[in-house]
Amino acid sequence: MLQKLFLLFAFCALTFGTFAQDAYLNAESEDTDKVYQGKPPYEVKMYPQKFKAEKPKNIIFLIGDGMGVSQVFSGITANQGHLFLENLRHIGFSKTQSADNYITDSAAGGTALSCGVKTYNGAIGVNPDTVKVKSILEEAEDKGLATGLVSTSAITHATPASFIAHQPSRNMYEAIATDFLKTDIDVFIGGGNDHFTKRKDGRNLAKELEDKGYTYETDITKIAQIKSGKLAGLTAGVHNGRMEERGDMLPVATTTALNILDNNDKGFFLMVEGSQIDWGGHASSTVYIVEDMLDFDQTIGKALEFAAKDGETLVLVTADHETGGMALTGGDMNTGMVKADFPTTGHSAVMVPVFAYGPGAEEFIGIMENTDIHDKMKKLLLGK
Repeated sequence: MLQKLFLLFAFCALTFGTFAQDAYLNAESEDTDKVYQGKPPYEVKMYPQKFKAEKPKNIIFLIGDGMGVSQVFSGITANQGHLFLENLRHIGFSKTQSADNYITDSAAGGTALSCGVKTYNGAIGVNPDTVKVKSILEEAEDKGLATGLVSTSAITHATPASFIAHQPSRNMYEAIATDFLKTDIDVFIGGGNDHFTKRKDGRNLAKELEDKGYTYETDITKIAQIKSGKLAGLTAGVHNGRMEERGDMLPVATTTALNILDNNDKGFFLMVEGSQIDWGGHASSTVYIVEDMLDFDQTIGKALEFAAKDGETLVLVTADHETGGMALTGGDMNTGMVKADFPTTGHSAVMVPVFAYGPGAEEFIGIMENTDIHDKMKKLLLGK
């Protein structure tokens, strides 16, 4: 009953901004979106599989929202045979079901990965009784490690929010933004500026962040120049645009975050989300999915470049769920053409892949619950 009352309150508190935040759910694909015609491939580098330690000092956790096996293979096909992802040779599968639904949403899926608990769809960092559960990011912070979040969506959206906020509903965007002020996170880069600066309560959280010692910046070019200190990079009012608009925002933001976090001698935890693979699935758009899958893979390449040089960094890649039930119905490895069909514009219940590279990677093989990923990360990074 308490949970229902919280959810009712959250629903009543929604504003028109919610609809802008979730407009991608109603996107429709054009005929030209059905087939990705192919573009010149980028070069994929293979990195050494030898590391300095048995356990990681750092974890880079990359979440491809909505990314199932078909989305991965669409990227392999589009890049004419290879992805950076192939460096991650320890591979498993994650069961994604939430506490109240066979098909999870991103909030419950993100909370399972961040906090290690199965919860109801829509929950952000709370258990089924709406009780706050500490995330691995917060636990790393408590241990003196540096922490960061990067996303192509609003940083207040379900997946990144589940690592730092604790709210009964994913739609409580302004409350989620306020939760950022309750932590000492070192760097976060993504959209969602409106939830910090154009609020119903009149607070200017950007100013409050600056008062706490953060550099507040909205221009990704200027963000990329920052090498130290605390950084709040809010690159869009709500969500960042598609690839033609945002360009290489995700790999640039990830590299920037790594440069900052690496200043901490105790180590760091960084979560990076490729949000819009999911949105392409909601839109039944092969083109959208492939574009964002390739962008996400090039971001993985930046993480691997750091990890291979560092030798003490675990790189993990998985998804919170699959979106669209993507079925590959045609393709050409020589041209990069990909054709797909979609039985649903929602999420599906299939297992999603888990890929690992670096110290501790061998822990992430076989079939596991999504909460197991959290538990394994926590044990390796924090020893508990």
